[in-house]
Order: sequence, then structure tokens, then C-alpha cells
Amino acid sequence: MGESSCALCDKRAVMVCDSDQAKLFWDCDEKVHSANFLVAKHWRVLLCRLCHSPTPWKASGTKLTPTVSFCHRCVLDRNARWNELVNNEHRHRAFVDDDEDSYHEEEDEDEDEEGENQVVPMSLIGSATPSLSSHAGFAFKRLRNNSFSIL
Repeated sequence: MGESSCALCDKRAVMVCDSDQAKLFWDCDEKVHSANFLVAKHWRVLLCRLCHSPTPWKASGTKLTPTVSFCHRCVLDRNARWNELVNNEHRHRAFVDDDEDSYHEEEDEDEDEEGENQVVPMSLIGSATPSLSSHAGFAFKRLRNNSFSIL
């Protein structure tokens, strides 16, 4: 069994009980801490879903409700990656908007000449379709209102 495995089974541990000096999976935790009222008082700390380090989440009782928790470092890292993605999208959108403005200025000058072919910049063609991007293990879909959906 690895260091992230439950002390009683081979499943990935989701919490640590310092009183028992053991990392446990949900089912094993229930078996151990429902034995009597004394062990039910043991405080357990949920482990981070991403890096497996302790989180601020603490609880005691005979049966804890399965949940997911993240440590502060992983939350800050995720927020930093999200902000970077959003900032890159804003820079891209500003670049595309500049291209559209220059295109419309050229279009105004050419309105007198009818019957000619229209030219559409490639940047406008690419921005007409919803974009998919992946960043640091997260997949995002850009929606029409310029918000993002995590896939």
C-alpha cells in the first residue's frame, strides 16, 4: 500500500485521523469510528483531492458525509491559472477587436465600388466558432456570452 492508500483497504485515502494515526477511505472511516462513542469523537481532516495534503476541513462523528476538499495551495494555484486564462482571452479579444476596427475602416472607403468581392479576415472566421481550450489539465469551452464552461 502506498502512502496515499487507506490503512485498511487499497482505495485512495480521503482523510487522516491523528488519534488513530491512520489515513482512511470513507467506508473504513465509518467502520472504525462507529465502534463506540469514544472513537466517534476523533477529529478527522479531509485530504486535498489534488495533492493529498491536509485541508482546513475537520469533522468528527460516526459517519461523515463523502465530500471533496482542496488545500489552500491548490485553490490559489487553480485561481492563478484561471486568471491567466481569462487575461489571455481578454488580450486575444482586444487584438481581434482592433482587427475588426481596421477592417471596418477599410470597408467604409470601399463602399463606393459596388460589385467587387468581399474579403473576410481570418481572425473573424476563427472567432465565429466557439473555442475549446485546455489549460493546466482543465478543459474550457468559450460560450457565446464570452463566459467559460469547464468540461
